[in-house]
Parts: sequence; C-alpha cells; structure tokens
Amino acid sequence: MSPHPNLCAPLAELLQKHRWMLATAESCTGGMIAAQCTDLAGSSGWFERGFVTYSNQSKSDMLGVDPALIDRHGAVSEEVAMAMAQGAVLHSKSQVSVAVTGIAGPGGGSSEKPIGTVWIAWQIHQQIFTALHRFEGDRAAVRQATMLSALKGLTEHLLKF
Repeated sequence: MSPHPNLCAPLAELLQKHRWMLATAESCTGGMIAAQCTDLAGSSGWFERGFVTYSNQSKSDMLGVDPALIDRHGAVSEEVAMAMAQGAVLHSKSQVSVAVTGIAGPGGGSSEKPIGTVWIAWQIHQQIFTALHRFEGDRAAVRQATMLSALKGLTEHLLKF
C-alpha cells in the first residue's frame, strides 16, 4: 500500500472532470510517480502511461529530447524538464504530463547543481509550468520529496483549468 493513499484522489478527480489523461516522464524518481498514481483503484480512467527515462539516451529515444539540448544545458535543467514534459504528451495519448529530472545522490552533484537539485515540469495541453527545487536529505528523501512535489504541483496547476 502506498504511504500516501489519498494523494492522487484529487488529481484523479480533476483529470476525469476534464476527460484528460496523464503521462509521466521520470528520471530521478524511476517510476515512483507512476506507481503512486496507479496505486489508486480506477487509475486506468485517467493515467495513460509512464516513461522512465533515466539515461540521457532514453530521454532522446523515448521522449524525443534533442541530445544537443542535453549537451547544452545538462540533463538536470529547466529546458530538459520542459522537453520531457512535451515529449510525454507527444508520445502518448495524454493531454497532461509531469516530468522530473534531478540529482538524488549520493553522488553526481556539483557546486552549480548540488545533490537535491530537481526540475519539475508540467504540461497541461499547450501550457508548460516549471519549478526548481533543492531538496534536503538522502537519496530516498530526495526521491520521495520529488514525487510528492510533482503530484501536488500538478493538482495545483489543474485547479486553474
């Protein structure tokens, strides 16, 4: 059972109200967002698919992220998060997406992008929203905080529609 059993209920309600489907594009969370969504019974009515694109190559292969964009900005960047969100919609039958890319640790951080740096992007039809987070804690804490922020943020953005 999910540690956050009711987290997706309001999200599901909003998506079903609009008859929209959701796709996820996950890097640092490795499918945690999709798992949280599909823990809710009836999720097939609003959850279309999840992409786990951990490597840079998979971001390009599965989501159509331009490798030059990754080279120019790094995989953990607003630009790549936005391209992942767009790719999730383009490569699915969804109208809504959430994408996450970040550094969960314990290695991989730098002074510019320390461990805990996460970009989240949400696409609702043609509109894209982004947020930069600097989460504290170990790998598990960063991944959990990313998943929670991605879903809460999506719900907040959907309330505007």
